[in-house]
Amino acid sequence: MKPILTTPAVAVALLAGMLAAAPAAAADYVQAEGSTLAFASRYDGELFTGRFQDFTTRLRFDPAKPAEGRLEVSIALASASTGNSDRDSTLRTSDFFDIGRHAQARYTASGFRKLPDGQYAADGTLELRGVSKPVTLTFSWDASGAQPVLNGRAVVQRLDFGVGGGDWADTKLIPNAVNVSTRVVFQPE
Repeated sequence: MKPILTTPAVAVALLAGMLAAAPAAAADYVQAEGSTLAFASRYDGELFTGRFQDFTTRLRFDPAKPAEGRLEVSIALASASTGNSDRDSTLRTSDFFDIGRHAQARYTASGFRKLPDGQYAADGTLELRGVSKPVTLTFSWDASGAQPVLNGRAVVQRLDFGVGGGDWADTKLIPNAVNVSTRVVFQPE
């Protein structure tokens, strides 16, 4: 009598059952078209907003296992655009982004937290102007459409990174807190 495991039909059935029972792994994503990275602050009491036109995002994420998540964002600082050419050229100087010495900023986070309101928090590190400091990104995740979308917000204390030095360090002129928001559309890697 043949052992039951040697019949091809049973072997296929067992393999299919094992694969069906395997836990889902976190998905790897890259940024797709339609993504935005914006910032907002005030200058002399007047609100202004801007965007980074050139940034890339990579994400590993499974909403069921947020602690296994990983986020990497690279930002070309020269791509900052506020719609005001004087302000944009000032942002590139050594008083602000100092793009001659620090062309890129980088944000990385490993292990996310699920928040009571259904959002997530990525406690990461922002590297800007050669300074690395903790920054938390709070985000929502929407996978109901054709492509998953991350909508996130963070507050960056600009003076912690030396952004807006010299005469620009006066927080009555420009607040220390800069609001950052992002909407990243993803596609599988």
